[in-house]
Amino acid sequence: MPLSRTLAHRVQSQVKAGVDATLGSLAAVMLRAIRTTNRKQMADLGGLLMRRLGPKLKEHRIGRANLAAAFPEKSANEIEGILRGVWDNLGRVAAEFPHIDRLRMFDPDPRGEGDILYTEEVDARFRRLRCDGKPALVFAAHLANWELPALVAAKFRLDATVLYRRPNIGAVSDAIIQLRKGSMGNLVPTGLDAPVRLVRELEAGGHVAMLVDQHYVNGVDVTFFGRRCKANPFIARLARHVECPIHGTRIIRLPDRHRFRIDLTEAIEPARDSAGKIDIEGTMQAITSVVEGWVREHPEQWLWVHRRWR
Repeated sequence: MPLSRTLAHRVQSQVKAGVDATLGSLAAVMLRAIRTTNRKQMADLGGLLMRRLGPKLKEHRIGRANLAAAFPEKSANEIEGILRGVWDNLGRVAAEFPHIDRLRMFDPDPRGEGDILYTEEVDARFRRLRCDGKPALVFAAHLANWELPALVAAKFRLDATVLYRRPNIGAVSDAIIQLRKGSMGNLVPTGLDAPVRLVRELEAGGHVAMLVDQHYVNGVDVTFFGRRCKANPFIARLARHVECPIHGTRIIRLPDRHRFRIDLTEAIEPARDSAGKIDIEGTMQAITSVVEGWVREHPEQWLWVHRRWR
């Protein structure tokens, strides 16, 4: 490589490192600042701001097209109403994140005074999952505040390893991980070593959780709201390798918008091939159908503004 190109590359790398460090510091300062505020008031403000800003963004058009295709029976006004709810929820998620470790979840909670509620049936399922000594996989979706299932698992003292996507800016990622650390279980970033680490967790009797509802270029074909899309088959491949149950968990934002309910399904029945092994594509369709049912119940709480269908 010519000397001039080498020097230019070094300068570019140093500038990028400096910008990343600056953004990381700003992110850390911002997170600390928001933690000094009242969570509910900040969430209300975040929701208000995004209800006004969201419709001006290109993602609003993506969301409108997605909703019109998914719910052809709904009027234009109904679709816009759902989108207002989507933006409101996103603003609240951003404002709630710095406070996430402070949300209260009581065990038991007979009077429903916590920030995160659950039914007796869900309580029993979490306890069985924690105490049966067996490995399990858990899937979630971008519903309500999708960061909370990992927090709930930690509060239930459920040994859980969560697969997450690391932010592109390393210093920002470090600031976020520092906030999550200690309250959201064992966090494993997506990467080349992630499959090996997660298989080891399962083989040791642990629990592995991940989000499953976004587009994945090299995924398998599934049908979601009547249209074909690509799903990441990773969770089904892990289940096939370890032969363990798969559960679904979701968070629902309650009508007061400041509290939540956690749900946990019984183990879903995976699809199997002629040899009795878990069928990857069929199992991903079963998982996707569960997610679709969740979204149909609370469409304003799902992430319609991303390109799920390509």
